[in-house]
Amino acid sequence: MAITEHERPLQSGGGSLVTTCGRRMSVRCLRLAPADRPIGRVTLDVGRDRGGEPGVWAALTADEARELARLLLQHADLAEQG
Repeated sequence: MAITEHERPLQSGGGSLVTTCGRRMSVRCLRLAPADRPIGRVTLDVGRDRGGEPGVWAALTADEARELARLLLQHADLAEQG
């Protein structure tokens, strides 16, 4: 899907975009700091579409986020090649 809008990164280290189907996709860093071991995750929130259909979200480890980014870039290249 083509991206119709980019927003500047948020102060929380995140950012979002709106796809042509109207879904706002937001990426942020989630940090939990329990005393014994801090936890960090990359969150992906795919919001409601124009028709109000609910979205989904995921919390990924840094390695999972990198793998998702690699797959997205790989498939974006394939889509552009036709």
